[in-house]
Amino acid sequence: MPKMKTHKGLKKRIKITANGKVKHKRPNASHLMSGKSGSRVRHLKKHGVLNNVISKNIKINMGEA
Repeated sequence: MPKMKTHKGLKKRIKITANGKVKHKRPNASHLMSGKSGSRVRHLKKHGVLNNVISKNIKINMGEA
């Protein structure tokens, strides 16, 4: 059976850390920032980390697992 191919769209949007966590860019943080509060903008700058159930499926699509 051949190897699974990496999902290229997913590869561009997430990063798997050395410890196996899945990091992603938070949505709603690219434009129209003037209407959002400063604390919300600062929160959106940080990368999000996905939980274990979703990250397991992502790792399968990335060919990690």
